[in-house]
Amino acid sequence: MKHWLLPLARLRVVENEALASLPPGTLMSRAAQVLADRVGFLAGQRPRGLPIDVLVGNGNNGADALLAGMILKERGYRVRCHLPGSPSPNGSEALLIHQRWRDGGGSFEAQDTFPEVLTAEKSAAPLIIDGLFGIGLNRAISGTAAAWIAQANRSSACVVAVDIPSGLDADRGQPVGAADAPVLRADHTITFIADKPGLRTGLGPECAGRVVVEPLGLTDACDRSAQADQASSAQTFGAGMLFGQHQANATKQPRPANSHKGTFGSVAVLGGAQGTRGAVYLAALGAQSGGAGKVFIACPDADSFDPGYPQFMSRPFETDWSDVQAIAIGCGLGDSAVASQCLRTVLSGAVPAVIDADGLNMLARQPELRALLVARKAPTVLTPHPLEAARLLGLQTAEIQQHRIARARELSASTGAIVVLKGAGTIVCGPDGSWSVNASGSSALATGGTGDVLAGVIASLLAQGYPASDAARLGVWLHGRAGDLWHRDHPQGAGLAAVHLARLLPCAWTDGINL
Repeated sequence: MKHWLLPLARLRVVENEALASLPPGTLMSRAAQVLADRVGFLAGQRPRGLPIDVLVGNGNNGADALLAGMILKERGYRVRCHLPGSPSPNGSEALLIHQRWRDGGGSFEAQDTFPEVLTAEKSAAPLIIDGLFGIGLNRAISGTAAAWIAQANRSSACVVAVDIPSGLDADRGQPVGAADAPVLRADHTITFIADKPGLRTGLGPECAGRVVVEPLGLTDACDRSAQADQASSAQTFGAGMLFGQHQANATKQPRPANSHKGTFGSVAVLGGAQGTRGAVYLAALGAQSGGAGKVFIACPDADSFDPGYPQFMSRPFETDWSDVQAIAIGCGLGDSAVASQCLRTVLSGAVPAVIDADGLNMLARQPELRALLVARKAPTVLTPHPLEAARLLGLQTAEIQQHRIARARELSASTGAIVVLKGAGTIVCGPDGSWSVNASGSSALATGGTGDVLAGVIASLLAQGYPASDAARLGVWLHGRAGDLWHRDHPQGAGLAAVHLARLLPCAWTDGINL
């Protein structure tokens, strides 16, 4: 089962078709009902009598929140509504909801009372519904709304965002309007019709909290839209996919009982120049933990045998590697002439390859290597972090982060390789324009060497016969899942060593582990 991520343009098509075919107010009523149910559940876990504070914008997002507040009030909850400016609802449905609220005796709190909401209750954190701004926001938030967002972010309030946290771009996972523009950090996001890319990458995971998708009866319409338009131009992209547990289970290949080490392929890990020797061993551990049958190591300036890792075989660096099933090159490779020649040989060959770290930097600096990559017929996976991606595209790192999906797709299209753009909500995309966002992983992985482990995992899956796109997506998910297993037992998320991550990878294959 695919978990679609619909960009705003595609989402609007689905929404407009539904609005044209359903009675007026149907979608808003459905949204408010499920929002009230979710918020009511959270309120039921708090001391009785505490208020629910609703932040109401003038658009449909605010109307959804206000209608949910009306439903909650009818159920006996104490509801207070707050407007950051003068009421001027946008659209007939929003205007109708505002009028219903007033006709029922509802009013809006004075603007200067909102800071008191965040500190008045001592028995529990405030419960806030964020209906300030939705997916249609096209400017940086300012004024009273910006002040409220800053105050809420500094508080202990439990925030439930309506569709998307106010100020977050639904496609990019970045602030709307400017890199430092306000974004409300929510604990829960109830998103409607379909999941959004911006909730899953960049700042999205941090700002959205736990995401619940409520399709409002439009699941089939979203499926049809997603399947009809998965690829488009570099800047405007079609539907993508969230790659999580279900997708990983569907991708995994069984390991037959009647097998031997040759069944699961051989991986050559090339790198580990002087001073960075550990990187090649971390990649080799990733390859072993990912299930490869045999792992070879070769370093450019020394014998790579290490008695601490007797399971890894060694060969001279300048070797014909045509007898292995996958190559991982670049981890600690250095920038020597012999390293450059090795990458040239790999790119000219027919063995599937993962290129990481120093290998990517060579591609950025040496046009002749880039040309070999573009002409390459064998499956190739590039695994850049944002700075490496920026070098490959001739951009600044901030530009990569501001447009993560678009830039990853651009790099894939220009090189013909599968691209894994690492970071919060890792992006995996192919030259055909297809893309996905990884659902596993956390800040625990933000430590040296974890990227080397990932390169080895992906190479091991290539060696086992996985198609390059599947190897990249599953490898990224297993890598993140292993980090999640560690994070479960170390909630602060600091201190994970890459070697421990590699040791957790075999457990990441197991279904049903609660995190």
